Amino acid sequence: MNNAMLSEALGTVFADKLHVETAFDAVTAVVGADRLVATMRSLRDMPEFRFETLIDLCGVDYSAYGATSRGLAYSSSDATPAEPLERPHGGRYAAVYHLLSLTHNHRLRVRAFAPDDDFPVLPSVIDVWPSANWYEREAFDFYGVMFTGHPDLRRILTDYGFVGHPFRKDFPLSGNVEMRYDPEQGRVIYQPVTIEPREVVPRIIREDSYAESEGFRKG
Repeated sequence: MNNAMLSEALGTVFADKLHVETAFDAVTAVVGADRLVATMRSLRDMPEFRFETLIDLCGVDYSAYGATSRGLAYSSSDATPAEPLERPHGGRYAAVYHLLSLTHNHRLRVRAFAPDDDFPVLPSVIDVWPSANWYEREAFDFYGVMFTGHPDLRRILTDYGFVGHPFRKDFPLSGNVEMRYDPEQGRVIYQPVTIEPREVVPRIIREDSYAESEGFRKG
């Protein structure tokens, strides 16, 4: 099954329940959080799809993606600008799932946006693919996305005393707390970070054909 056939099958079976798009030789289906688990179970069990394997799951912070102004894009820093009022996509936080069908030898990317930017929550897909367990813990640890129904949702890569979620675009480069050994107490302690805040200079986005221009060739 090629990408065109997969896209057609998704559109036929799910109709308006999914938004399907193809880019960079990959098919992506965008599904609402309320339909996520039911859709994933159908993608696993229906004979025309048979996505038996969840090979990856990651969190994404879209922040100001696609909505920057004045031709500037900002990297994550201590001086991350205020976000635009509107975005051209579903929301700020999303989980992205990469599925593999061994039966049909095809792949699918599924994206689900958390409805609430202030407290992002998505349902767990552990009941569909048990391999989602540690992937969801990583998305929670790095992005602060909560997964309802997860049996043991806790940090997996940062320390238990870590403050914040380090892959969020507004997370300060210097962090929130630092750790040091206190000889008087004879143990490691946490304290507010003492590093001076740093700023990242905005990167100018040029037109796609800039590399072909005379100015670029002159260096």
